[in-house]
Amino acid sequence: MPLTSKIQLLEEKSLKAELGGGQERIDKQHKMGRLTARERIKLLLDPGSFVEIDKFVTHRSTDFGMEKTKFLGDGVVTGYGKIENRLMYVFAQDFTVFGGSLSRANADKIIKIMDLAMKMGAPVIGLNDSGGARIQEGVESLAGYADIFYRNVRSSGVIPQISAILGACAGGAVYSPAITDFILMVKETSYMFVTGPDVIKTVTNEEVTKEDLGGAMAHNKKSGVAHFIADNDEQAMMMVRELMSFLPSNNMEDPPQKICTDDHKRQISMLDTVVPIDPNKPYNMFDIILPVIDHEHFLEVQPHYAQNIIVGFARIGGKPVGIVANQPQVLAGVLDIDSSTKAARFVRFCDAFNIPLITFEDVPGFLPGTTQEFGGIIKHGAKLLYAFAEATVPKITIITRKAYGGAYDVMSSKHIGADMNYAYPTAEIAVMGPEGAVNIIYKNDLNAEARKKAVDEYRENFASPYKAAQLGYIDEIIYPHDTRLKILEALEMTANKSASNPPKKHGNIPL
Repeated sequence: MPLTSKIQLLEEKSLKAELGGGQERIDKQHKMGRLTARERIKLLLDPGSFVEIDKFVTHRSTDFGMEKTKFLGDGVVTGYGKIENRLMYVFAQDFTVFGGSLSRANADKIIKIMDLAMKMGAPVIGLNDSGGARIQEGVESLAGYADIFYRNVRSSGVIPQISAILGACAGGAVYSPAITDFILMVKETSYMFVTGPDVIKTVTNEEVTKEDLGGAMAHNKKSGVAHFIADNDEQAMMMVRELMSFLPSNNMEDPPQKICTDDHKRQISMLDTVVPIDPNKPYNMFDIILPVIDHEHFLEVQPHYAQNIIVGFARIGGKPVGIVANQPQVLAGVLDIDSSTKAARFVRFCDAFNIPLITFEDVPGFLPGTTQEFGGIIKHGAKLLYAFAEATVPKITIITRKAYGGAYDVMSSKHIGADMNYAYPTAEIAVMGPEGAVNIIYKNDLNAEARKKAVDEYRENFASPYKAAQLGYIDEIIYPHDTRLKILEALEMTANKSASNPPKKHGNIPL
C-alpha cells in the first residue's frame, strides 16, 4: 500500500472514530439537550490542548453477536489536555455508542489514564454519561468497574478527582463518582441512581419519576450526593474549570495563587454593624464572608444542601482558602446531621490538598430532638470534630456571635488545633445561653428581678469573649472592620506551618 494510501486510511479511521455511534445518534443526543463526549471535552479544556489516547480501541466481546457491531473508541473518549495551562486527564463517556455502557475494553482505557494521572500527579476529570455495565459482557464489565473503583480509592487525597454527571447514570456508573471529590450534575438531563424507577416499582411497588428519584436537584438538595448544579452542559464545563482554578494538581503542591488586585489592608466598616445586638435575631453570614474575600468571589459547595452551614472556596490575598461558616439565617446556624457531614467532608478535602481553612462561627449548639438522636447526631457530629482535629493545614477561626457548648469545641476551636482564634466584641462563648444557664444553676428558685440580674451577670461574665481571651483560648478580640486584614496576617504567619499527625496506617473516623 502506497504511503499516501496509508495516511488516507489513518485519516478515514480517525474521522470514523470521531463520529462515535454515527451522525443519527449524535443528532438524537443534541435533541435531548446534551452535547457529545468530544464537544464536552472541547469546552472543558484549553483550545487545542486535548491529546487523545486509545482512539481506535474496540471491544473484544463475541457473545450475543457483539462481534458484528464494533465502534472505534468503544464508547469512551480518553486523553489529556490543559485547564489554564495546567495538565489534566479526562475521560468522557459517549452515549451514542452502546448507551455509554462500560465494556472491559473501555474500562481499560479509563484505567490507563487514571494510572498516568497518578504517575504524573495531575487531576482526573470524568464526564459521565453511562447506562452502567455492558450486560453482554457480564462479569468482565463488572471487573472493569471494580478496577476503576480501586484506583478511585488509591487516588483519593493524592490527586483531585472530579465527576460531571451528564446523562442517566445507573448501577456501577454511580459508585465511581461517589468516591471522587466533587460531583456536578445538570438540571433536567442528568440522573444518578443505584436502581431506576422501573426496578423500584417491581421490588417495592413505589412509583417515582426519574427526576424525583435521581435528578440534579434531588441529589443537590435532598441526598447531598452532588455538590454543584448546572443549567446545561456548557455551564457544567465552565463550572469544572472554575473549580479547578482553586485546586492544586496533587497533594504535594500548594493551590494555585493569583495576583491580587483587591486591597490587602482595606477596612470594611459595614462589618461593625452586621451582627445584631439582639442575640436571637438572625443575620446573613454571607454579609461577613463576601466583603472579606477577594472581589466577593465565592464558589459555594453544596449551596442547596444543609443550608445551616456554608462551605466553599474563595481567595484572600490571591491565595485559595476553604471557608466553613455557620449560617444564622437557617435554623439559627445550629449543627445537625446533614450540616456536620457536609462540613466534615469539605474540611478533609481541604486538608488533603493543602488549602487553608477559615471558619466563621456563630453556633448555638447541636439540634435537639429524637429525629437527630436516632439518626446518629453523636456519630455524625463527631465527624466534623474529627475532621477539624485531624487537619494540619493553617486553621483560622473567627467567632462572630454564639459559640455554645460542644459546638464551640467542634467548630475549629483552639483546643482542637486551630492556629489563630479571633472573636468579635459581640462573641458569646459559653456552655449555653444565659437564660438556660441561670435556670439550671438556680433551679428556678429566683424571683423575676433576681433572675434578670443573674442572667445579666452570666451574660457579662461568661457569654462574652473576654473570659476566653483571659484564658488564652481566644488569641485576639478584633474590630469587625479589620477582619480581612487579620485573616491575611494569620495566613501570612501560617504560610510555612509544619504539622503532622502521629504515624499510622489511617485513623478510624466515625462513619
